[in-house]
Amino acid sequence: MARLRNEAREREQIHVEIESIDLDANGVARREGKVVFVRGALPGEAGIAEVLRRKPRYDVAQLMSLERSSHLRVEPRCPHYGVCGGCAMQHLHPGGQIAIKQRALEDQLWHIGKLHPDSCARPIAGTPWGYRLRARLSVRDVPRKGGVLVGFHERGSSFVADMRECHVLPPRISALLVPLRELVESLSIRTRLPQIEVAVGERRPPCPDGDQSVVALVLRILDPLSDDDRDLVAEFAARHELEIWLQTKGPETVSLFVAGADRSPTGSELGYRLPEFGLWLPFRPTDFTQVNQRINEVLVGRAVRLLDPQPGERVGDMFCGIGNFTLPLATRGCEVLGVEGSAALVERAGANALANGLAERVSFQVQNLFELGQQRWHELGHFDRLLIDPPREGAMEICLALAADEVKPRRIVYVSCNPATLARDAAVLVHQGGFALVSAGAVNMFPQTAHVESIALFEPTIA
Repeated sequence: MARLRNEAREREQIHVEIESIDLDANGVARREGKVVFVRGALPGEAGIAEVLRRKPRYDVAQLMSLERSSHLRVEPRCPHYGVCGGCAMQHLHPGGQIAIKQRALEDQLWHIGKLHPDSCARPIAGTPWGYRLRARLSVRDVPRKGGVLVGFHERGSSFVADMRECHVLPPRISALLVPLRELVESLSIRTRLPQIEVAVGERRPPCPDGDQSVVALVLRILDPLSDDDRDLVAEFAARHELEIWLQTKGPETVSLFVAGADRSPTGSELGYRLPEFGLWLPFRPTDFTQVNQRINEVLVGRAVRLLDPQPGERVGDMFCGIGNFTLPLATRGCEVLGVEGSAALVERAGANALANGLAERVSFQVQNLFELGQQRWHELGHFDRLLIDPPREGAMEICLALAADEVKPRRIVYVSCNPATLARDAAVLVHQGGFALVSAGAVNMFPQTAHVESIALFEPTIA
């Protein structure tokens, strides 16, 4: 009886007035002194919401009907919106999305770091659809739902959404979702293939017919493919003009199974261009690259201009990956040291430097930047300018080392994928290290989602 009473309360419908929006794109309301996070609601709206979950300090609800609608509300384009967890902002106009992300960045800088930037950089935005060139699709055999499912997880769940299209993926990839289900269903290891990773790159040299795209699929397999399986996968790759890779354990086990017509030094056709700098960067499908290549091009250009390296200066690129910032910086005539924790990525970065004629200006080191310490930091040598592009965990050890240094870099550009850790690290640089937060701006790397990317510029207050 107690459980039934609880379930009844969870289905209670309440009136909500939405005051703001949180970092997960939930509307924020208050009721009886308690915060209510309302899925699908926008600031300024009012309506009826159904309570999904109660916690001691907050409730979670789903918007059911509107009494007052925001002028920024739009009709979600994807039929799977609300169920699929891949996008949470499709009901919000793209201009409103970037405005909210800029506000979220500024709020985190203030609430966590007690900082206001001297100026707000113009946000970086681009096309809101078909931009996602990397994706990790989950695969599940669910007989009660008709068979194999391939897609993103349902929102707030480990279940795989029953997806048949996806509008943030390029149309060519979206069109593969149903054929991939059919392929996996035909395999003997259909229950032993939990994941398919997608990576889209560009060809080099360009194709005469103008189609520059290369699609690689990485099949995560827990058991070997049978001979029949191998034939089916090879035929699928030929029919859809794909590269197919197999991964048995970690990323280091990935191997090319079906190759395309032209191969780069990585054994694949995959690569991307940075046209402003005349660069071509090959990569393997499990290497880290940005999901949104057009935004990445703009971001790299802005980062280089903000850092403004001069010929003869020594520049550091922390968390350098395959050289996404390292190589563009080196085209400006400076000496660049790229530091990265992954030996495989450092090897790829070195090969990319050589292929682009920049090997004499760049060098790379493998270093765990999360366990750096002052001594290892000093062993890297002094940098005139520094670029930091960490994962979501941020770059606390680097910022602590910079704060303790007597001689500061002339400029620091910090590219962040997590405004909370950026705010934390910025507080160290400013309040302990004697830097000023000159500017900060949002980067809409993931339109339709609540993910906030950003770029910030720091300069020492005393030369």
